Amino acid sequence: MEQRHLETRRDLLGRQAVALGAAFLAEAGCGTPTRVHAQAQFKPDAALKELLAGNKRFASGRMTALDEDLKILKQKTVDQQQPFAAVLSCADSRVPVEFIFGQSIGHIFVSRVAGNVVSSEIIASLEYGAAVLGTSVILVMGHTNCGAVKAAMEGKAAPGQISTLFRHFQPALEQAGSNLEAAIESNAKMQSDLLRKGSTVIAGLLTENKIKVAAASYSLDSGEVTLLE
Repeated sequence: MEQRHLETRRDLLGRQAVALGAAFLAEAGCGTPTRVHAQAQFKPDAALKELLAGNKRFASGRMTALDEDLKILKQKTVDQQQPFAAVLSCADSRVPVEFIFGQSIGHIFVSRVAGNVVSSEIIASLEYGAAVLGTSVILVMGHTNCGAVKAAMEGKAAPGQISTLFRHFQPALEQAGSNLEAAIESNAKMQSDLLRKGSTVIAGLLTENKIKVAAASYSLDSGEVTLLE
């Protein structure tokens, strides 16, 4: 039984490696990746509209996604993923992305890091979501009272490698001055712009109108998501 499980796991990892390899080969001009059909074939604007509609359900306490979870698990989603949207959010535990957008298992390709900053690793992950999985929208989402941005603004000593994050926020801090919420919103917009310019894969999809990249802010108080651009 254990051996069968290991073989199944190796097969799954093998399929994922092939998909990742195809994406990178396509980026290098060596071929075209095989794209998986998303759960719903949304156009970019429609995908963003669905995210915001789900957020309204969440903010008003009328969530429906949890009813789908068990059904989706029974349909063996372990074999593949078909998200229609990707979200880059802060790692803050108060920002449960699927809940916020009223979506169920497998609907959103989520990347999380403190301060929702764009790095090479984040770009690689979101390129995979866009080029291989077929996500139609990427939302870079900050949130109110972000501890990472606040710590950078205060400039206090931090243990370990925490302070390595601070340099990512510096442009937003310079623009917003001492206004924390303005800095958080500026950071989300700047990271969104960096994603557009830092990825030739995403830039190409934008040119073809196959994807939309936007910045947003989530309110810890109201539960609402506001588009910033």
